[in-house]
This record gives sequence, structure tokens and C-alpha cells, in this order.
Amino acid sequence: MWLRHTWIALTLGVGLTACAPSSVASSPNLASRPVRVATTTGMVADVVKNIGAGRVEVVSLMGPGVDPHLYKPSSGDVLKLDRADVIFYNGLHLEGRMAELFEKMTRAGKPAFAVTGGIDPTQLRALAGSPGHYDPHVWFDVRLWQDAARFVAQVLSDLDPASRELYEHNAELYLEQLDELQAYAEQRIALIPPGSRVLITSHDAFGYFGRRYGFEVRGLQGVSTAAEAGARDVQELAALIADRKIKAIFVESSVPPDAIEAVQAAVRARGWDVVIGGELFSDALGADGTLEGTYIGMFKHNVDTIVGALRGPNP
Repeated sequence: MWLRHTWIALTLGVGLTACAPSSVASSPNLASRPVRVATTTGMVADVVKNIGAGRVEVVSLMGPGVDPHLYKPSSGDVLKLDRADVIFYNGLHLEGRMAELFEKMTRAGKPAFAVTGGIDPTQLRALAGSPGHYDPHVWFDVRLWQDAARFVAQVLSDLDPASRELYEHNAELYLEQLDELQAYAEQRIALIPPGSRVLITSHDAFGYFGRRYGFEVRGLQGVSTAAEAGARDVQELAALIADRKIKAIFVESSVPPDAIEAVQAAVRARGWDVVIGGELFSDALGADGTLEGTYIGMFKHNVDTIVGALRGPNP
């Protein structure tokens, strides 16, 4: 029988504990079948697929273009979660409307883990004015996402100890790929003059990215898209862009473009011709089967799009 883990904070989507999942019990029913894993976002699904390659079957509830902040689980989602051997989700309130469901399932004995449980709490970005709450968009810091990958490997190894060597091997390979991704991002971003590293997007999803790579980050909305931006927010952001002559702003794949387009119009009314530099993937991956449908491909797409729009005048 599954032993209930003691991280009530994780169940509620807070995910502050950064320790090994010591309460995971191995399952005797996995010898003759794959491990069934249910995940929330595409980013979480992708890391589980990489760590569990050759051993796990992964179902992701949220597809391309889906906003996890606003996502409401369906009855079909509940069935998928119930059929899983283990559930992985992001935590830190990213899946705000699913917190109650995770709490109920955990109380019933279903193991559910926030991948952010593997991250040192001191490395999380605290939200101003919200004590005890943290920015959930940790995947935009490759180093923190490596910690999440290690955590997933530990959970799967404890659940399925007969395949521990496979999970450890897969984790080693994936961590090397993430090292290469980090180096790629650093090399590409070096093409942007430091004074031009201002990243303006639909909502405040890129704080970890900005901290890691030296960007000033501004989002029209906050870290959650649940609160809509008003006319005053649009005008204040437009004034900043026009005053500082920022070259480009960006739309996001999981957020309607209307608000950023309104910002662009307000900037032009102030006499500065800011362009929309492209579409970034923030809270969801791209379509399955595409480069952007993987975490690494998504991250490279974002880096290349940002660099292409903000780099200096010379190619």
C-alpha cells in the first residue's frame, strides 16, 4: 500500500520542500507492465518521458496552448489521474484550480508529487506582496529544471526499484543535454547588448529566465494570468517602452495576443514603433512531434526568438 507522503504543502501546490521523497513505496505490480504516469503540463510530461524512457507511459492533461493557471480538470482528467501509478505536477500554485483535486487524491492514497519539490527553496523567486508564495515558472532556469529532473528520477527509482539503473542512466544523459542547452543559451544571449536586455511579454512568466541571463523582465499581467490587465496597465507599460525605445515585445502561445497588441498600439500612439518580436512559449510546449514540443526545443526557440528581436543591428 502506498504510504502517504508528508508534504502537505506540495499537495496544495506550494512545493517548498527540497528533499528526497522518502515516503515513496515501491509497487509490487509493475514487473509485468510499464509504469503509468499522469502529468499536468507539457514541461513536466517531457522531463518524465526523458527520465523514464523505455519504462514509463506518460499521459499529459494539458496540451499545446493550454494555460495551466486557468485550467479546470474534466471528469476524464480525474479518470486519467486515478489510473496512474504516480502523478507529477509543477506545484507552486501553477495549476491553481487543481490543488483541491490533488489534495483529495493524496488523502485517498494516490502518490502525487510537485517536481518543484526537488528545488532548494532559497532558489525560488518570492512574489512581492504575497508572503509564502513563489513564482512557479521554474523551467525557465535550466539549472533549476535539472533539479526537478533529479527529483523525478528519485521518485521513479523508489517507486520502481528494479529499474533504478535505467532511471539513473536516463537522468545522466538528460542532465548532459540540459548542460548543453545552458551553454547554447549563454552563447546566443551574449549577442544581445546588455542595455537591450529588456524582455516584455504577456504575463510575468520569465522572471527566472531574466535572473539567469541578465534580463529586466516586465509582464503585462502578473505571474498568473487569472488577473486581467486593465487600461492603466497597458498605458503604463506603453510609456515605459516608448520612453526607453525598446525594440520589441513578445506574445505568448498560451495567452491571447490582444493585450500585447493593445500595448503595441499604445506605444505607436506615443511616437515609437515597437514591433512584436515573435511568439514565445511560456506555460505550454509546442505541438507534439515538433521541435518546440519538447522542453529543450521550446527553450531554444524562445532564446532564438528573443535574440533575433533584441540583438544589435549587425547580424
